Amino acid sequence: MKHKELTDQIICLFYNVYNTLGYGFLEKVYENALMLELQKSDVMAVAQSGINVSYEGNIVGQYFADILVGDKVIVEIKAVKNVLREHEAQLLNYLKATDVEVGLLLNFGPTPEIKRKVLYNSLK
Repeated sequence: MKHKELTDQIICLFYNVYNTLGYGFLEKVYENALMLELQKSDVMAVAQSGINVSYEGNIVGQYFADILVGDKVIVEIKAVKNVLREHEAQLLNYLKATDVEVGLLLNFGPTPEIKRKVLYNSLK
């Protein structure tokens, strides 16, 4: 698996946050807590990393990935009852719009959920 060691580390930190905070906070709380865990682990990460969406060479929109880890993994955080296809599509679109090939969808819902997505640049 591409970037397996890094994604395993992120998932471990996700469970640290989940086990400490539990369910019921807003996504921003979990984002901030996960950023603290990444910093404590000396993992390079940027919160709210900008993603430009281009169409025919023109920027037609800008989104913000919750966390970009090491320029290798986009982390999208949710705090919902169930992960929906729309949440997975959001992460896939972030991968399409960037050179990043690996994404994690981390849900701080009633039951913790993790979805790992890979979209190779050769397919974009």
